[in-house]
Amino acid sequence: MADVMRWRYGETNPVVAAVAAETEVEIGDLIWQDGGQAKPASLLPNQGSESANQEQFADRFLGVAMQRSPAGQDRPIRVATTGVFEFECAATDLELGDWIGPAGATGGLQNQRVKKVTDPKYAIGRCAKRGSALQSVLVDIRSTIMTGGVEGTTAASSSSSSGQ
Repeated sequence: MADVMRWRYGETNPVVAAVAAETEVEIGDLIWQDGGQAKPASLLPNQGSESANQEQFADRFLGVAMQRSPAGQDRPIRVATTGVFEFECAATDLELGDWIGPAGATGGLQNQRVKKVTDPKYAIGRCAKRGSALQSVLVDIRSTIMTGGVEGTTAASSSSSSGQ
């Protein structure tokens, strides 16, 4: 997937994260932290099931890439740790506050696609705009590394700043 600026509104509270030279990161990638290095979701080792992959990713979720780092370059990137971002998803009905996690792929996770999840332990954010048969969703993200993630937040507190 090509670079896609997914940020729509809200404070991003960015951090600058190291990226290993062999790792390629594109704008809009969901990023996790591994030993001090930022990596896109697809590089999370497969845990054997989509839910196990989502839980492992959520536990290490750093944020959304706001800059790219081409393979072959040891270039740190800016990563948003909060804010509202628009991601593609399978057609689904969503309500404000629904938990959103990374979408699975064969053998792992997708870098720039999300889905509704049933438990906060799989979530990286909450739905910030309700709708029916949505194919993209506004997600109010919460970095686990920088903010403690979504498990401790309530629907009212995470969606009240959305203005929607």
